[in-house]
Amino acid sequence: MDTDDFAAILGAVRDFVRKEVLPRETEIEERDEIPSDLREKAAGLGLFGWALPAEYGGLGLTTSEDVRLAIELGYTTPAFRSLFGTNNGIAGQAIVNHGTPAQRAEWLPRLAAGEAIASFALTESEAGSDPSGLRTVAVRDGDQYVLTGTKRFITNAPLADAFVVFARTGPEREGRRGISALLVPAGLAGLTVGQRDAKMGQSGAWTAEVHLDDVRVPASALIGEEGQGFRIAMASLSRGRLHIAGVSVGMAERALAEAVEHARATRQGGTPIGEHQLVQALLAESHAELAAGRALVLEAAARFDTGEDRRLGPSSAKLFCTEMLGRVADRAVQVHGGLGYMRGVPVERIYRDARLLRIYEGTSEIQKLVIGRQLLG
Repeated sequence: MDTDDFAAILGAVRDFVRKEVLPRETEIEERDEIPSDLREKAAGLGLFGWALPAEYGGLGLTTSEDVRLAIELGYTTPAFRSLFGTNNGIAGQAIVNHGTPAQRAEWLPRLAAGEAIASFALTESEAGSDPSGLRTVAVRDGDQYVLTGTKRFITNAPLADAFVVFARTGPEREGRRGISALLVPAGLAGLTVGQRDAKMGQSGAWTAEVHLDDVRVPASALIGEEGQGFRIAMASLSRGRLHIAGVSVGMAERALAEAVEHARATRQGGTPIGEHQLVQALLAESHAELAAGRALVLEAAARFDTGEDRRLGPSSAKLFCTEMLGRVADRAVQVHGGLGYMRGVPVERIYRDARLLRIYEGTSEIQKLVIGRQLLG
C-alpha cells in the first residue's frame, strides 16, 4: 500500500479508537458486547479485512502494516479488536493461503466486508497450544466428511458464520500427523454452540464451546490437502503471534499513559506523586520495556514480510511483548495504589485483560520451546 494511503488509514483508526471506542469501554465491559453501531463503523473503516487480499475487498496490508495497526487497536479494550481479529488472522489467513478458489470467492469478500465472521476451531480439552492431543475426527463417507468432536474456548463462536475446524482424517489418533482443516458453515445439522464463557477479563469478546455431532460437509470443504492441518494451523498462528505482540504494545502504551497522567495529577501531602523517585522508577521501567517491545515486533514483522524469519521472530516478539505487557500493567496498578484495584478504573481492566495474551495463540512456555528449538536447530 502507498505510504500516504496507509498513514491516512492509520490516522483514521487512531481517531476512531480514541474518540469513539475509548469513551464506551465501560459500556462494553458492563454489557459484555460490542455495540452494533461500533461494529458497523469498524466495517466501514475496513477493519474486518485489513489483512485480506485487495482482490477480495480487503486492504491487503503487509505484516509490518498489520502490526502498526494492531498497536493502535491495542490502545482500547481488546474485545473490540477481537470482533474482527479472526477474520484477518488465524481463520482468514488459513483460507487466504490454503483455501480453494471456490472457498476464497465465497467467503473472503464477506469476511472483508464484515458481513460474516469466521472462527478458528482448533483448541480442545486435551489440545491447546500443542494440538497433538486433538480428538475431533472427520471420517470420509463418499463425497462427504462426517465430523465428530468438541472444541473449546473458540473466539467469536456465538457470532460465527463459518468455522475453520481441525480434525483427524488419517488413521493416526495421536501426534501431529493426520490432522486436516475443513471449512464448516454455521447452522449445519449437528453443529451447536454452547453458552458464552464467563472469563476473568476481555468482556465483550465472546468465546464458547463448539459441538460437532455427525456434522456432514462436502469433500470440497477440505482446506489444503488431507494431513496438512498442523502445518496450516502453525502458519496462521505465526503471523497471528506478531499481531498479538503488536496489540500488547498498544495495551502497554495505554497502561503507561494512564499511569503517567495519574502520577502527574494525583497529590499526596500536597505534592504530585510523580515527583517521588520510586514512582518515577516504575514509569521509567515501563517506558524502557515498552520501547524494546515496539522495536522488537516491528523488526520481526519486517523480517516476516521478506521471508527471512517466520518462526523465531514471531515467537520471540509474542513472548517478550505479552510478558512485558503484564509487567507494565502491574506497575500501572501500583502507581494508582488502592484506586488501581477498583472496578471502572482503566488500569484495573487492562490488568485483567492482559493476562490472557500470555496464553492464547501459543502460551509463553510454548514460545520458549519454539525459540529454543530454532536456536538449536
